[in-house]
Amino acid sequence: MGLIVVSNREPYSPVREGHELHWKAAVGGLTAALDPVLRERGGTWVAWGDGEREIRSVELPPGEGRYRLERLPLRESELQDYYYGFSNRALWPMSHYFLNRVRYLGRYWKAYQRVNRRFAEAVLQVHRPGDLVWVHDYQLCLVPRLVREALPEARIGFFWHIPWPSSEVFRTLPWDHEILEGILGADVVGVHVPEYARHFRSCCRIVLGYDNDGHAVQAPGRAVRVESFPIGVEAKAFAELACSSEVRRAAEELRRQVGTPFLLGVDRLDYTKGIPERLEAFAEYLGRHPEAHGKVTLVQIAVPSREQVDAYRQLREQIERLVGRINGTYGQAGWTPVHYITRGLERRELVAHYLAADVMLVTPLRDGLNLVAKEFAAVSERGVLILSEFAGAAAELKEALLVNPYDYDGLARAIGQALSMPEEERRQRLAELKDRLHRFDLSAWTEGFLHALEGAR
Repeated sequence: MGLIVVSNREPYSPVREGHELHWKAAVGGLTAALDPVLRERGGTWVAWGDGEREIRSVELPPGEGRYRLERLPLRESELQDYYYGFSNRALWPMSHYFLNRVRYLGRYWKAYQRVNRRFAEAVLQVHRPGDLVWVHDYQLCLVPRLVREALPEARIGFFWHIPWPSSEVFRTLPWDHEILEGILGADVVGVHVPEYARHFRSCCRIVLGYDNDGHAVQAPGRAVRVESFPIGVEAKAFAELACSSEVRRAAEELRRQVGTPFLLGVDRLDYTKGIPERLEAFAEYLGRHPEAHGKVTLVQIAVPSREQVDAYRQLREQIERLVGRINGTYGQAGWTPVHYITRGLERRELVAHYLAADVMLVTPLRDGLNLVAKEFAAVSERGVLILSEFAGAAAELKEALLVNPYDYDGLARAIGQALSMPEEERRQRLAELKDRLHRFDLSAWTEGFLHALEGAR
């Protein structure tokens, strides 16, 4: 029984060095979870082929050829309207409750339909009897239904990786029926936390009139299981990397460069991540605690994202103004309160930051899960995790200091509590977090969902 994985992004991307073409694995996420499974089972990964568009099919991993990557080239107009348009100007802000940012345009929807049909056609070309089909995320909601119509007996799974909103919010989408019916082409629908599963089942009842028993939606002629499967991280691999001499030296050098105990934020540059609110809370903390001036620093790493969307460019400008204001107000000779870094980090460098940080700030305004919180907990030896109660991970990581990111006063108090927390309490909280992360790691997530899909009728 083979596996067909369908996602917007490809697991390996082409990198040309001179006249040689190399395939570089994406870091973390779906690649880390599903590449090992496809190596073992064999099968196909269907994804958008970004760059080197003349290459439509390639054997992966490079030099091993355990499965195939089928690459769909997208025209620039399709990319603009399907990806930057419907996916990221309609579904993304709607799902994160940012209705003031949504753009529901008919041309976006038409492009989304066309591209989803192309993905479904690619699946049909490679599907063999007995194959499992696993479709991923909000960019491809219509694919399960399209595949089901052509292959009624296929076993199809769908995983929604971002928050599923309440029915009141979801119903603002003009194509709410079509999105739900598209997803219900699957046998098993997965989300990260029980709250999202409840919301999804509620939407099916209110929008489509389909009953559910608390576990499955009763679609016409078939039951669709809807469950939460919280994704994990490669806890063992992160812990082993943190023990390497190279990473430990880098962590020590980082602490020396910063010069004070420091708070760390690592986020995509996205309005859902709460970076401006975090900066405002840090400014509030500094305003209340003049004794902390020169003795604590915020290191904020913001990875550029979707800069073709106006909202993201505006966010970057807003953050830069806030950083400038805080550093101008509180900075002094030899101390800059906020170190602002706008680039991605390789895994070793990222782990060194986790290891060096005294406090990790993961304070999104809304987040499907947030793996940064889990990665930090897997690596840190003495740090404190401050976590937004609106991140999906908060349902699991109860040993973190849970905060409301809109509450600047509360977040400022949590910063003070984290910095003054006794060493024994820090280590106890981390020990409990680590135990859970190792028991429910990334491979457990993959195995759990595929077991449910294999058992589906």
